[in-house]
Amino acid sequence: MAEEKSFEPSEIEAAEKPKTVENGQAEAPPPEPSSTPGIIDMPRSAQDLEAVYDIPVQVSAILGKTTMQVSQLLKLGRGAVVELDRKVGEAIDIYVNDRLVARGEVVVVEDRLGVTMTEIIKSEQ
Repeated sequence: MAEEKSFEPSEIEAAEKPKTVENGQAEAPPPEPSSTPGIIDMPRSAQDLEAVYDIPVQVSAILGKTTMQVSQLLKLGRGAVVELDRKVGEAIDIYVNDRLVARGEVVVVEDRLGVTMTEIIKSEQ
């Protein structure tokens, strides 16, 4: 059987008082584990993410941009070349739901174009 131990009132008070740090302010207690999923709770395995696997997202790979007048746009025909603001070999932007998430390079996969991600962009939110 476990041995019971009695505490003096001064020992209990000392245990309940918050610890102080060098500047005299009370040290915050460690956060208690959340009973509901929240921002602090991170998925621990692929199974934890199963709920979001079927959510559709729009992925866009932007080769470059340009600005032109409608009259110039209407003059474009088959074989016309539109100059973009990027140079050959420069990384392209990859957006998910209109949010920049990565940069990459254009690759050819069989007879289709693809994108290889070379850099992941961290969100500032």
